[in-house]
Amino acid sequence: MSFQTPITIYDAIKNISSRKYLLPAIQREFVWSEDQIERLFDSIMRGYPIGSFLFWKVSKESVKKYQFYEFICHYHQGKTHNQKAVLLGDEEIISVLDGQQRLTSLYIALKGSYASKVPYRRWNDPAAFPKKYLYLNLLKEADDEDLNYDFRFLTEEDAKKRDENTFWFKVGDILNFDPQDPSQINDYLIENQLATNKFASRTLFRLSDVIFKRPIINYYLEEDQELDKVLNVFIRVNSGGTQLSYSDLLLSIATAQWDEKDAREEIINFVDEINSVGRGFSFNKDFVLKTCLVLCDFNDIRFKVDNFNKQNMSVIQDNWDKIKESIRTSIELINTFGFDYQTLTSNNAIIPIAYYLYKKDLNSSFVTSVNFKNEREKIKKWLHIVLLKQTFGGNSDYILSVTRDIIRQNLNGFPVEIMKQRLRGTPKSLDFGDEEIENLLEYKYGKKYTFSVLALLYPTLDYNNLFHQDHIHPKSFFTSREKLLKLGVKPEDIDFCLENYNKIPNLQLLEGNINMSKSAKPFVEWLDENYKDDTAKNQYKELHYLTGLDLSIVNFKEFFCKRREMMKNRLRQILVS
Repeated sequence: MSFQTPITIYDAIKNISSRKYLLPAIQREFVWSEDQIERLFDSIMRGYPIGSFLFWKVSKESVKKYQFYEFICHYHQGKTHNQKAVLLGDEEIISVLDGQQRLTSLYIALKGSYASKVPYRRWNDPAAFPKKYLYLNLLKEADDEDLNYDFRFLTEEDAKKRDENTFWFKVGDILNFDPQDPSQINDYLIENQLATNKFASRTLFRLSDVIFKRPIINYYLEEDQELDKVLNVFIRVNSGGTQLSYSDLLLSIATAQWDEKDAREEIINFVDEINSVGRGFSFNKDFVLKTCLVLCDFNDIRFKVDNFNKQNMSVIQDNWDKIKESIRTSIELINTFGFDYQTLTSNNAIIPIAYYLYKKDLNSSFVTSVNFKNEREKIKKWLHIVLLKQTFGGNSDYILSVTRDIIRQNLNGFPVEIMKQRLRGTPKSLDFGDEEIENLLEYKYGKKYTFSVLALLYPTLDYNNLFHQDHIHPKSFFTSREKLLKLGVKPEDIDFCLENYNKIPNLQLLEGNINMSKSAKPFVEWLDENYKDDTAKNQYKELHYLTGLDLSIVNFKEFFCKRREMMKNRLRQILVS
């Protein structure tokens, strides 16, 4: 590896445009924000160093062995995947090992656009992602004291807005000027009535200079064609900043070693697919690849480069379709349990379920078939328990190995009781003591474990419907001491009310449309309006742990304490049995 003669930004952009510079599969996706790109250009204009780059010269013989991707030109926050490069393999290329984020930023700023989501708009709304370009204000320095130059990503419409302190120049338009003919910039300044403005003139000429003339792209060139060495170099140079995940390494190796499928595209597309189930989840590549290691029964399931060898990759490729089916079915199953990206507090807790389905060759019919109803109930209860116990928190490799061994040896049914016995007395015990059960009822509205507690208390609900966490006594009643006094609450109970109204004993699960109709009505009033028949009203009370309770807001403290006791007894029956 040797240091090379530096090149200009213009030379680098030309090489990206001509596909001479490409990205290896080990590279992460582009993640820089608009602000980071703007600050990069401010640094360049001020003559600050922007770091060195590391390139890998890939011979035309080696090009055929690996998969490469093109740089993103038009970035869209909702579609961040790089396009696969189509190569003939008859010429060498330069693969970027270090500097992808900076080079992509330069490319987007000079040749492309940036579309980030507008706050509060829906992700599926095209108007949520306006296309923006990098502009430079030629009339005024930046207001930010850390910056000299006012670079901003703007829509073309916003860039047209001008006043005595604002004239937006599209940075990419600098490429339209001939750097050998300064009269072109002078003509531009005259045409736009900027010729007498010294700041505008200095700024535009400086922009041309740093793009075309200054060789600020300093880079090292690795010419070795061995993947192992290149990977080691890549890990070393990426040891700082955003850490390289082993899933990125695996994708690189698998993409090179899979001969029937493109590993990167398969896994990235599959992640997108499973995250779209139901109301959405937040699985990632690491989850999928960890599941692959577990399902394929590799002894070592840690994210180590050594575990991603050709033999293991071959096993994963051969079983990929079955692995996908097991993962997909597991997620469809937990979707019926009411989970989504907000309530599933550990993605790794799904892996034992996927392993069980994988070993038993069970497909999507497991989710709906009456033949598996009892088994689904076992899995649902187990999942809520391990989430509440945070069994798969921290380093989960140990517990994944243990549960895998138990399942492999007990395939007559999902072995919940055997797991409980095996883990009893260990830090990963699934047993609950009285104090732990008491603490479960301390969880508050909207918190990540609250759903699991409520779901245990409401095991008969059909979670194919959308259920809301609802305050029985509306939270709008608890906004001030004065409001509670007006509602008739005793002064000595007010502190208790304000401290506890948001906790589980004042919560219930209601179907979304019913909850919307309930709104902020007094609970007794809403109950009488919607359940005029005594039988229906009593059934409602029984389901929601309200039988025999005074439901007026006046006696909230008594209501809360008695309902808490009922819930605690029910949880003890469920969790201690």
